[in-house]
Amino acid sequence: MAVELASMVERYGTSAALAVGGAGIGVLFGFFAQRSRFCLRAAVIEFWHGKFGEKLSVWLLAFSTALVAVQALILAGGLDVGNARQLANRGSLSGALAGGLLFGAGMIMTRGCASRLLVLSANGNLRALLSGLVFAVTAQAALSGSLAPLRLAVAGWWTVEGGASRDLLALLGAGRLAGLAFGLAWMAVAVFFSLRSGNRPWMWVGGVGSGLAVALAWWFTYAVSQASFDVVQIQGLTFSGPSAEWLMRVLASPAPAFGFDAGMLPGVFAGSFIGALVGREFKVEGFKDGYSMARYIAGAMAMGFGSMLAGGCAVGAGMTGGAIFALTAWLTLLGMWGGAGLMERWLAEPVQTAQPPTQQAPVVTPVAP
Repeated sequence: MAVELASMVERYGTSAALAVGGAGIGVLFGFFAQRSRFCLRAAVIEFWHGKFGEKLSVWLLAFSTALVAVQALILAGGLDVGNARQLANRGSLSGALAGGLLFGAGMIMTRGCASRLLVLSANGNLRALLSGLVFAVTAQAALSGSLAPLRLAVAGWWTVEGGASRDLLALLGAGRLAGLAFGLAWMAVAVFFSLRSGNRPWMWVGGVGSGLAVALAWWFTYAVSQASFDVVQIQGLTFSGPSAEWLMRVLASPAPAFGFDAGMLPGVFAGSFIGALVGREFKVEGFKDGYSMARYIAGAMAMGFGSMLAGGCAVGAGMTGGAIFALTAWLTLLGMWGGAGLMERWLAEPVQTAQPPTQQAPVVTPVAP
């Protein structure tokens, strides 16, 4: 496989190889995520309502699969994440927590995280399409636009150096074998809840497939970096940066250079579209009223800014960064669960307690003499 990849890089160039690989992995993730209804928002809602059902078990399957697969690749020598930006670069703990809270609250308002919005857009959901566009605009504004100063200010409150200080396993004095054991424990929990909730076959296949796609992205970009003479940043799946990149690709000239992200985003869209056709679930949907539209837009803005502040979205920081035990990724994930839980409780409609019917005295109609 390494020989074929090296030949592909030599023949077509590093950028083309990354874009093609990104598209292929994106198709896999989009298809599996669509068929399994993979969604962090739905999992969080089940968790906070004390209902450990199908949605939570699917997310746990995907997360634990990514964790186990990535740690197994590292132990086998097929992956080195030492130069990954989530570990090597200086990070922000304040940005991870604040960004996670904002992102979690936003995904409740938009009824889906960044990856879920893209998946739903390919299924004909116009609400998700508009929310995704607002998300991309806000992410770009937070990256290098009008919101960048605010992002940098919040991120500078509490920072941590790159290297061992951002590696959760190193901080705990544990090795990669312990990381694999931890992932297997998570997988056992995922299997338990999946069996208890009676997951349908697609839930099992889709959950595991979504997690494997995350690990595959790490492996592929690392393999290209080893086969290429160019400097290649190894990475996993994420949706905040690529969304902002595609926005600039459409609006700016010259467009950003092609790479893994350029192929991954349309690949996920295509994979989800195929999944919708297979399941006969393609359906054009819009907004019900003005209030819901305003809520979706506000939520997308919160997610866009939060993802850039935290350094990733629910998949990029939560699963991709979590799978390599990046400290900031786990803090972001914790913030997302907390922010989503608080927003879900705030938006929840109060339960109306049924009152027993009152006994009314019969009405007596006077009779004329």
